[in-house]
Amino acid sequence: MDIEVRIRGLMMDPATSMPIVVLKDVASETVMPIWVGIFEANAIAIEIEKVSAPRPMTHDLTRNLIRHMNARLERVVISELKDETFFAVLWLRQGEEPMSIDARPSDAIALALRADCPIFVDEQVMQTAKLNTTGPPDGPTGEQLRSWLEGLNDEDLGRYKM
Repeated sequence: MDIEVRIRGLMMDPATSMPIVVLKDVASETVMPIWVGIFEANAIAIEIEKVSAPRPMTHDLTRNLIRHMNARLERVVISELKDETFFAVLWLRQGEEPMSIDARPSDAIALALRADCPIFVDEQVMQTAKLNTTGPPDGPTGEQLRSWLEGLNDEDLGRYKM
């Protein structure tokens, strides 16, 4: 079963200065962080803030290609967590033909925002990630991080924003 999530925040990890996308279960207070690259975080931030680029960015181009091929992005699923690396799947439909495409979660999230489609996390991934939240090796412990993320409020998110 997949759990629908929304982006709770996009912020810099105060311990490592790496970008984090914080996903929150829409039906509970469960949060799940995903560390992403700076360019992917920027692509997500641009769409969250509705900043218009003078030319299409990579995720805009991908969205446009999907549309021009008479397909639509129906959902993205963060489907697996292996060796502390998350994996995602893009679920598209072209006519009556469903398609799944492997993707990095950061790209999947950036594309989902542009295509206005839901983001899901596999239930097992959510359970594993929320219980064993680990950041970069030099970062805080899993318990410290989980406690910190669950305690964030809107004021905190503003302090650590990208």
